[in-house]
Parts: sequence; structure tokens; C-alpha cells
Amino acid sequence: MGANKLTSLPSVIDRLQKLEIFYLGGNQITSVPESLGNLLNLTYLALCDNKLETLPTSFGNLSKLRTLSLHNNQIKVLPVEIVTLQNLDNLSLRNNPLVTRFVNNVQFIPPSLKELAARVVRISLEEDSYLEKVPPILHRYLRSATTCVNPKCKGVYFEARAEHVKFTDFCGKFRIPLLQYLCSPHCTTSDPAVAITSESETEEEPQPSSSRMQRVLLG
Repeated sequence: MGANKLTSLPSVIDRLQKLEIFYLGGNQITSVPESLGNLLNLTYLALCDNKLETLPTSFGNLSKLRTLSLHNNQIKVLPVEIVTLQNLDNLSLRNNPLVTRFVNNVQFIPPSLKELAARVVRISLEEDSYLEKVPPILHRYLRSATTCVNPKCKGVYFEARAEHVKFTDFCGKFRIPLLQYLCSPHCTTSDPAVAITSESETEEEPQPSSSRMQRVLLG
């Protein structure tokens, strides 16, 4: 499907469950659907020479992926889930405007009063408890909460989230910008907003193995 002037992919692309090699290079694709991350048998994925600016977080599901070609796009940051791809040994990122330094302007839209109240409910009460105390119409909303990725934060968020760029070492040589979603911009510097913290709680993020990763092409 390379060099066909494609601008998008259908959301039903995940019906191709037996697909192992997928070449989409040389098109004009600006974004790919989350459903692409459901092609669990993919070992080779080429999205090079397109117009991509972001990648879906569902790429973290592609556990069999060995080669990911993303060169010649408009990608500035990568989803943090990419570091969980334990079989990935070839990653091509050259000719992308990757962020190379710390970004101060963390993007964050303040949560609504509804979300602030829901955050307090989620972190203060067990699920069985809050389901008994709130109207049924709010049950689905409360269950849609996402846990903050800060390992020292037990906060959650719904629609409002802070976008934060974190740099992770690849192969002990390259620093790759990864996009994280946090419950508050304060999570990057101090105690999270509307959250319970524990200084004794630690959790290390998975790091790409230098002995496993064969090639990381940035330039």
C-alpha cells in the first residue's frame, strides 16, 4: 500500500488480524487510527515518508513488532507506550522534528467542577462504596478515569490532562522524547493536584535494552 497517495486509514483496519508485514510508506497519511494497535501479529510496520505528527498510544499493544519505520514525518514526540515493545530492535526516526530539549509550556486545560468532584470520589472511596453513594448516571463516568502515570501519584483524570514530554535513553546513546499524560502539571515538579502521594512508593518505567535494540536511526 506504499506510494498510493493515501491520506488516512479506515478504523476497521484491525480486521486484518493475520497481517504481519504492513508497508504504508510514501503516502500522505496525517494520522493513524487507534485500531492499528490491534494488529497484534505485526512484526514489520513502515509509516515512513508520510505527514504523521503523532502516534496512537495503542502502539504499545504491538508486542511482536520488530521493525518500526517512522522516518521523514513530522513527529515531535512519541507515546510513552513505545518503550514497552520488548521485541522492537529496529526503530527509524530520522528526519523528524523531534523535541530535543525540555519543554516548559506543558499543555493543560483546567478540569471542570464535575471532574474535580469525580477525582476526589475516585481517589477517596472504593468502587463498591462510591457506586452506592452516587447516582447511576455517573457510574460510567467514574469508571472512565485514567490513572496518572507519575509513579508517586495516585491521582486520576478524566477529560482534563497535562501533556508532558519526558526524555528516555535508547541504547544508552539516544534520548527520545516521550509524551506522557498526567493528572496535573504539578505532577512534574511537586505534589500532584487532587491526589494522594507516597514518597516510599517507587516504580521504574521499562527501559529499552541496549543489548536488544540493534538500530535506532535519528539522523
